[in-house]
Amino acid sequence: MEDFATMKTIHLLCALGLFLGAVATNAQPAASPGFSDPSKLTATAPDTFKAVFDTTKGKFTVTVTRSLAPNGADRFYNLVKSGYFKDIAFFRVVPGFMCQFGINGDPAVSAAWRQANIQDDPVKGSNTRGTITFAMTSQPNSRSTQFFINFGNNTGLDGQGFAPFGKVTDGMDVVDKINSEYGDMPEMGGHGPEQGEIMNQGNAYLKKDFPDLDYIKSATIVADKK
Repeated sequence: MEDFATMKTIHLLCALGLFLGAVATNAQPAASPGFSDPSKLTATAPDTFKAVFDTTKGKFTVTVTRSLAPNGADRFYNLVKSGYFKDIAFFRVVPGFMCQFGINGDPAVSAAWRQANIQDDPVKGSNTRGTITFAMTSQPNSRSTQFFINFGNNTGLDGQGFAPFGKVTDGMDVVDKINSEYGDMPEMGGHGPEQGEIMNQGNAYLKKDFPDLDYIKSATIVADKK
């Protein structure tokens, strides 16, 4: 099991390295969406809150506990509140491991967020089934807008710095149904999308070459409290 966890961790890190190294061609930050300027999305999240995700497979609810990873919870809260999660693809779905999402479908928005990283959080939780965690590279403070939900008990990620900040508390059966036919990236033995191309071309690339991907239609904060 240790070897499996290590292998999957390497796959995750390699994939995210492509994301952070991608350069959007001739892209400028969008002017209209409220989520196009990362510098304005810095609110402190409630101590606990829930986010309901409406997807092409149905709805699921994430319950966030800020004390687990304050920086991560704040970023997630701001992204959800701003409307960032609209028409966002689950572009990397590896059965038994995790499903990954968070690259915006608009290349201009992706460009605006590419360097908007947050500081690392100490790992206080564990990457058990249903937990949600930021994807990142092996470099410090590399978290931005990408997340993954653990399908299995990927506790081997805990020691690698992957800090969960919440958990799917309703609708994990929906998450389990997210389309995995494209699997991992080509260089990892799959035939899924390349992150650099998502950054450069956005959803136009995904919907043309990977028409059966599942998407987040919207995400909404509910029952937030201090």
